[in-house]
Amino acid sequence: MSRSPLPIMAVLLAVLLAPLAQAQDAASLRKEMIGQWELATTDRSKTCVVTLKNDASPRGLKLELEPGCPAALPFTKDIAAWSIKGLDIVRLQDASGEAVLDLTEVETGIFEGVRQNEGVYILQNLAAARSLAKSMDQMIGDWAMVRGNGNTICGLTLTNTDAGNDNFQVFLKPKCDALVTAFAPTQWRLEHGQIILFSDKGETWRFEADDNAQWRLVPDSADPLILLRQ
Repeated sequence: MSRSPLPIMAVLLAVLLAPLAQAQDAASLRKEMIGQWELATTDRSKTCVVTLKNDASPRGLKLELEPGCPAALPFTKDIAAWSIKGLDIVRLQDASGEAVLDLTEVETGIFEGVRQNEGVYILQNLAAARSLAKSMDQMIGDWAMVRGNGNTICGLTLTNTDAGNDNFQVFLKPKCDALVTAFAPTQWRLEHGQIILFSDKGETWRFEADDNAQWRLVPDSADPLILLRQ
């Protein structure tokens, strides 16, 4: 019995088309990267605005760094161009084409790269980064934890003091309800539209904004716990 050549043809076609698909992916990423980006440490204490261009240079594509970049991030003084490597790596490179920092997309529009003995750096769309910074600034200050009946069970302060791992310190005020003191949050961060509180025991409480500009503990319950800005 003769075998149909169709499966073999399908495999050959896939092999032949794979480089084309990869080229299209790289081309799409290159197009998406054109514009202004913020290069920063994970806590955004040191930032640099990078403008990626579509113009060719002898060793890659052209870019511009804002004047304050070398002071904020000293390694940026070596960056002379950028390029796409493979399917998903954005390379910031020196004049010889060597990588100064390779960044890989870890979330939509957010790229992460590591420099040996220095740490992790984040590349994010400038508008999105500034929007996040503004949102963070609005979170900093005094809050009250309130039950659905309006009774306040705890006061707390969200700070912008770095606690590591992209988190910031949070402090409880005296006379909190046992429910809160048992949880004992010490860190917080804003992530995907949620205020997340962390305890030293590895527990988390997540609060989402509702239609009344309040932040409710999720999942919701018949006796909700609400965060209110003071």
